[in-house]
Amino acid sequence: MFSSKMLEMGKHGSVIREIAEHSKMRKAEIGDDKVFDFSIGNPSIPCPEKFNEVLIDLIKNTDPVELHSYTAAQGDPVTRRILAKNIEKKYGFKQTDSLIYMTCGASSSLSIVFRALLEEDDEVIAFAPYFPEYKAFSENAGGILRVVGCNPETLYPNFEELKQAINHKTKAVIINSPTNPTGSVIPKETLEKIASTLTQASSELGTHIYIVADEPYREVVYDGVEVPYVPTIYPDTVVCNSYSKSLSVPGERIGYIAISPKSYMAEDFYYAICGAGRGMGYICAPSLLQRAIAICDTLPCDVSSYDKNRRLLYNSLTEIGYTCVLPQGAFYLFVKALEPDANAFAMKAREEELLLVPSDSFGIKGWVRIAYCTSYGQIEKSIPAFKKLYESYKVK
Repeated sequence: MFSSKMLEMGKHGSVIREIAEHSKMRKAEIGDDKVFDFSIGNPSIPCPEKFNEVLIDLIKNTDPVELHSYTAAQGDPVTRRILAKNIEKKYGFKQTDSLIYMTCGASSSLSIVFRALLEEDDEVIAFAPYFPEYKAFSENAGGILRVVGCNPETLYPNFEELKQAINHKTKAVIINSPTNPTGSVIPKETLEKIASTLTQASSELGTHIYIVADEPYREVVYDGVEVPYVPTIYPDTVVCNSYSKSLSVPGERIGYIAISPKSYMAEDFYYAICGAGRGMGYICAPSLLQRAIAICDTLPCDVSSYDKNRRLLYNSLTEIGYTCVLPQGAFYLFVKALEPDANAFAMKAREEELLLVPSDSFGIKGWVRIAYCTSYGQIEKSIPAFKKLYESYKVK
C-alpha cells in the first residue's frame, strides 16, 4: 500500500533525534538541570543582531506584496548575483550566478543534488565517520551509499578503500569539512589526493565523478584554521551550503547550491538541478530569507562561545583519561568509547544522565559524539558525571 523504502525509513528515524526526544522526557521527569543533553547540533548562541534588524527593516520598508511573492523557482536573481560576487571575494573563485540555486538549507540542497545526479542504483561514496542522513538523501534519489573507511588513528580517508570502492556506477563523493561528527577540517593535501584519485578514476572509466561539498560548518572554525574551498582544487564540484550554523538560524532553513562553472557540462547539470527541484517541490526558497541573506551573507560568525565550550570539554575529558579528537571546527567532540560497543557505552552513560550519540550511525564503531553547542554551565555540571562514568569502567 505504501512505499516500502519510505516506510522503512520512517520507522527507523534519526538516532540523534530519538535521543533528543528521550532528553525531553527525562527533563520533564527530573528537571532540566539534571539532564546533560549532548545529542543534537542545534546552535545555542543567538543569531547576529544585524540579521534581526535586516528582517525588521525588510518587513517595514518593502512593499508586502513584493516581499512575500514567489521568487524565480531557482531563487531571487539579485540574491544569486550577490552570492556569486561574495564567493569570488572570499575564495578567489569566479562563481557564475546562473549556476546558483537557492534552497531550504543544506538538507534540501543535498537531496536536490542527488536527485539530479543519480540514476537507479548509482552510487555515492561517503567517508566514515559521516553524517547519517547522507544515506537517506542518496537512497531517496534511488542511489546507494557506499562507505569508505578511515585510518583509525587520524580518522582521515583510507585511500586504498577509496580506489577499490570506485566503479562505473560511482557518480559522486561527499566531502564534509569541518566534519560532522569529528569537527576535523580536511587538509588541502588530503583534498588534493582525493581530487587526484577521482581524476584518474574518471579518466580510466570514461566518466566524471563529482565531489559534493557539504559545507554548513565552513564558518565555524577555531585557531585561525583555513577550510580549503573545494572548487579551487577539483573542477567537478558542487557546493551545498547553509546558514543554519554560521548565522545560528537553523529553523529558518535557508541555503544554496553552487555548481562550479569549471565542472563537466555545468549548464546541463544546473538544468538537472532545476528539474530535480521542480520534481521534488523544492522551488522558490522563502523570499524574505533570500533577501535577508543577500545582505547578511558576509556577516562574521562568532565562535567564541563554542570555542570556550570546546576547550572546557576537551581539556576536562582528556584530563580524566578519555581519548578525544580535538575539533578544529563545527561544535562536536568525538570521544573514544570505554568499551568496543558504543551503543552499550551510550546506554551506560544514560545512568549518569549523559546523553551521547553512539558512532554506529556515523559508519564507525567504538566512538560517541558530543554536541557542545550548549551552555557553558551545562558542560561544567556534566564533568563530574563524565568522571563517574570513567571510574565505573576503571574499577572493573
